[in-house]
Amino acid sequence: MNTDSKYILRKFLIDVAVLLARPFTFSVGMPVLLLYLFGQPYERGFFCNDESIMLPFRESTISNAMLLVVGLILPILLIIVNEFYSDQSTAGHVDQFFVGRAIPPWVCNSYKVIGVFGFGAASSQLTTDIAKYTIGRLRPHFISVCQPSIDCTLIENQHKYFESFECTANIGSPKLKEARLSFPSGHSSLSAYAMLFLVFYIQSRITFKGSKLLRHAIQYSCLMFSWFCALSRISNYWHHWSDVLSGLFIGGIVAILTVVFVADLLPRGVTEGESRLHKGNAGRENQISKYDAIS
Repeated sequence: MNTDSKYILRKFLIDVAVLLARPFTFSVGMPVLLLYLFGQPYERGFFCNDESIMLPFRESTISNAMLLVVGLILPILLIIVNEFYSDQSTAGHVDQFFVGRAIPPWVCNSYKVIGVFGFGAASSQLTTDIAKYTIGRLRPHFISVCQPSIDCTLIENQHKYFESFECTANIGSPKLKEARLSFPSGHSSLSAYAMLFLVFYIQSRITFKGSKLLRHAIQYSCLMFSWFCALSRISNYWHHWSDVLSGLFIGGIVAILTVVFVADLLPRGVTEGESRLHKGNAGRENQISKYDAIS
């Protein structure tokens, strides 16, 4: 295995380790999985007269499967297709080699962008999950799903806070666990991150030779999907409005930070230190050229 192949393999293994390593290595992939499998949310109590958690249970308009398809699979496919066609239209590209086999530039570029996109998505999800399990806010349909062993029709139970109770509904522990994970909205944060990242990617890497408005129409459609997904969580009684607003904020902030500081999809301005260094180097080059001319 030559030096280039070793470098590519080492880079790939490090990237996988960052996404899947354990929590104390400051990675993001494994904590999300561990919280989903073994995490227990904070068991918050409730007031019998709290009408905000007495709404009926409704199925989600945007299911988890639909969110994964539109929020993860679709952007990845778009990135691969765009990088492939961009590579075909670019002349003079140089292939990289791994164990003697040529790797087209579009594969390397797709790997880089998708890796950054996945890192940001996992970061957004981990940030959301930490808040979910730490706060344990009850969903708007909590009473309907849990059916707590408290008779809230009794006058003495009104305006009384109950922490010790049992759910009498026979629906299984996973759904009861979900009923305590209202804040912030995971659908809102993931859709906001994915769609905003896609908007920046389209602006930076996709060229439309036809109508200029086509690009902005696609970007607007992406943002509207995220907006509709967030609003549907309120209409379906899965989240309070503040849960949705917080989710949009988390996803949006992570998307902007990922695009600017990790993916480098947007041009960054030159800092004052870099400007001084550039001027200093230019000055030294001028002095050297003058010295050479005199010599």
